[in-house]
Amino acid sequence: MLSLESATVVRATLPTVGGALDEITTRFYGTMFAEQPELLDGLFNRGNQASGEQRKALAGSIAAFARALLADPDARPDALLSRIAHKHAALGVTEDQYTIVHKYLFGAIADVLGDTVTPEVAAAWDEVYWLMAGALIAQEARLYQEAGVDPRGPWRQWAVVERREETPDVVSFVLYPADDEPVPPAKAGQYVSVRVRMPDGVHQLRQYSLSGAPCQKMRRITVKRVASVAEAPEGEVSHHLHRTVQAGDELTLSAPFGDVVLDDSDAPLVLVSAGIGCTPMAGMLEHLAATGSTRRVWVLHADRSPADHALRDDVRRLVSRLPDARAEFWYERDTDGEPGARSGLMDVHGLALPTDADVYLCGSLSFMRAVRTQLLQSGVPARRIRYEVFGPDLWLAHEEG
Repeated sequence: MLSLESATVVRATLPTVGGALDEITTRFYGTMFAEQPELLDGLFNRGNQASGEQRKALAGSIAAFARALLADPDARPDALLSRIAHKHAALGVTEDQYTIVHKYLFGAIADVLGDTVTPEVAAAWDEVYWLMAGALIAQEARLYQEAGVDPRGPWRQWAVVERREETPDVVSFVLYPADDEPVPPAKAGQYVSVRVRMPDGVHQLRQYSLSGAPCQKMRRITVKRVASVAEAPEGEVSHHLHRTVQAGDELTLSAPFGDVVLDDSDAPLVLVSAGIGCTPMAGMLEHLAATGSTRRVWVLHADRSPADHALRDDVRRLVSRLPDARAEFWYERDTDGEPGARSGLMDVHGLALPTDADVYLCGSLSFMRAVRTQLLQSGVPARRIRYEVFGPDLWLAHEEG
């Protein structure tokens, strides 16, 4: 609980601190990595650091948590904390690393705000930080315990038994454990971290959704080669996996994590995706088919063209195995020869989707925002819409505010 004294100070200084958070987090990361460069080896995503996405996500999360405490000192923004905790668990974050982050974050606050940071201001924001950190540490400890994972050694070797070329830019890897030890169970919709040693010797981690049914002895991940766009560099891990990993190789994986998972429910189900966002949806569909589900299911997907649509044949096959399922595809071009395909961008108006459906979204933020608006206009309550983001969750930090 945030103390009344601290709440008063945080409320008074939130505009100042919030307005400077981008500069603060820039200073924070720059100083921390200069003095602790080993943190870039296997923990922080260099691509997100270069693009600024990680910095913005951290700033948004801190501001969202502070606003939630001011609205209700006993409150905890559960969706925000759960999403972060699952990401941290997939990275192997440990409790002691919160102390390191605290040191550099509060040093950056003092450097940027100067005399504004009185002892009272520092103490109040220190309370906010440790309330957030304490809640995350507790959630992460529970996640590690449930997965049977020691955060000091969370990685397992998996053998690549098959490489499947899905499209020119998408490849799937079918994996089995390289040893005979039990592996943590997975849920439909979850992801794993892949730990890769890059040519410069630095380890990098990326999260990839499980694109097959959650199975004790098998994992499938489907990786899109991320091209450089404008000033953003190409995806170094995705390109490395595409170029170098073949059947017979091994990959280093975390246990499965992620809080956007398929609920055990009889409610109608709507799976909405765009591009490589199809991967968790394919895993959910395969789980439904494997368990003999009778749920009413809509699969809605948008892509540039049929040739770019990864896992399309898998989705059609799985939909045909479900007794009450249908698929609708939208393509921006080359729809000729694709039976039933719609031209242009996805538009769910007129589909008569049930308002009591559980809806899952996965795709770019712009796509998910647009479709969420259409769903709300169609009468689907916001509480029934869940979404997955690849990378730092800027949307959730904003929505929680």
